Amino acid sequence: MSLPPILLLGATGTIGRATLSELLAQGFDVTCLQRKNSASKLPDAVKSVEIELADAKALERLFSQLGGAVIISCMASRSGRKQDAWAVDFQGHLNVLHAAKAAGIAQFIQLSAICVQKPLLEFQRAKLAFEAELTASGLRWSIVRPTAFFKSLSGQVKRVQAGKPFLLFGNGELTACTPISDRDLARYLVGCINAPDRMNRILPIGGPGPALTPRAQGELLFKVAGKPPRFRHVPVRLMDAIIASLSALGRISPKMAEKAEFARIGRYYATESMLVWDEHAGRYDADATPAFGEDSLEQHYQRLIRGEVDADLGDHAMF
Repeated sequence: MSLPPILLLGATGTIGRATLSELLAQGFDVTCLQRKNSASKLPDAVKSVEIELADAKALERLFSQLGGAVIISCMASRSGRKQDAWAVDFQGHLNVLHAAKAAGIAQFIQLSAICVQKPLLEFQRAKLAFEAELTASGLRWSIVRPTAFFKSLSGQVKRVQAGKPFLLFGNGELTACTPISDRDLARYLVGCINAPDRMNRILPIGGPGPALTPRAQGELLFKVAGKPPRFRHVPVRLMDAIIASLSALGRISPKMAEKAEFARIGRYYATESMLVWDEHAGRYDADATPAFGEDSLEQHYQRLIRGEVDADLGDHAMF
């Protein structure tokens, strides 16, 4: 069976780059969509098209030229701001979906996030709104909801290397996750192409191994760094007080309102697990969270400590 052509969105982010590499390694003909005048560039050897997501005619013309193509979107808003979330996570994707339907695209594979299970934030609501449009579109679709990325658990590596304590919210065991590497997630996304068992399904996915609490992540990092564990506990109520203050100021200042939303995002990840949510039992379920791949967080930390990976690399590409 011949491989379908691929249209890839978000190819300049870490997940997008990993997905592009996996697609090319498997022999797919890939066209990357990039917004005009984007600051992020792909290598010259990579086939790419500069286009505006609001230009429906241009999207339809491009998609029509690639009959039977599969769209894979790793695109997401970078900031989490309400305006960005609805412009990119919802409206940008919706424009692509409308053009895909008109052009007869074969399949739409969407990278989402497991946190949309309990939507308390604007970017989660925007993602869910597009998921609803996609599932009702009549296209064949796959929605992939990864648990946590290695990068999202790497923010304290430099602190630990500098001899500083690892920061924990509460007792460090309020949440847990089964993180998945960029490479393994890319393999999973590409594995959705024309896969009957992943078609028209919402697909939560984590990495291999047991669920890790923040404290367990810190202990693992200290072990890899060869340093004795040191922790500093930050009470959640302190975050609540900050959010309340910023929200009050946000009534008169858009800038403060934006900061309040960022604080709410931080609190969400400090208090909600990135695992499958069991609605009936009212709890997160590590055993019900599917596992995939080979890469471990310990291996990732080892590469960071050795300087083989840049912890400051960007995450999803906006477009």
